Amino acid sequence: MHAQFVLFDGFDPLDVLAPYETLGVGGAEVSLVCAEGPREVPSGVRGVSLRAGAVLDPDRADLVVVPGAAGRVPAGDEEEDGADDTVAARLARTLGTPLPGLLKAAMDRPGTTVATVCGGSQVLAGAGLIGGRHATTHALGLDALWNAGVKVVDARVVDDGDLVTAAGATSGLDLALYLLEREFGPRVAHAVERLLAHERRGVVWRAAGAVPAGV
Repeated sequence: MHAQFVLFDGFDPLDVLAPYETLGVGGAEVSLVCAEGPREVPSGVRGVSLRAGAVLDPDRADLVVVPGAAGRVPAGDEEEDGADDTVAARLARTLGTPLPGLLKAAMDRPGTTVATVCGGSQVLAGAGLIGGRHATTHALGLDALWNAGVKVVDARVVDDGDLVTAAGATSGLDLALYLLEREFGPRVAHAVERLLAHERRGVVWRAAGAVPAGV
């Protein structure tokens, strides 16, 4: 499995590095990419950047992982207009880059799974790519998904086939372990879970099984 991790200006490094290491340890081929090609990409955490070694190439990827952004979260009724250092602003700026077109190509390609961590699903939603699909995001961004026509599921990891989304930043570990289990089987996922000393949380939501009543 070849997994390409997308970088963009203001990305959250935790959203990238946790699943990057997890998938790599589990046997996946992992690489850092961005929409503009090889470059040093500044994260939303001061002083932290990562180097993208190539352009996002949907034709080569079995898995594309889109992180969220790190930045300021306005408190209460604080005015956001004109603020360019907020999480929402950094996510929104990706829509003016070549990234949405590349992500559409990835989602249209049979056999490619697009996964997101935290606000990454809001990038897909803002680009109009996941309307009518089941997805999750950070608790503070659930309304943004609703407003984009997404079928929001308040779960840690949501599997909607070729779209797999995770909630807050630390859920990137659970996402990656689940993807290892889905791709390579439970024994590999269990071995990596033990190596990383991380016990997965919650149940992965899928549109399967009986519909709960009165729960």
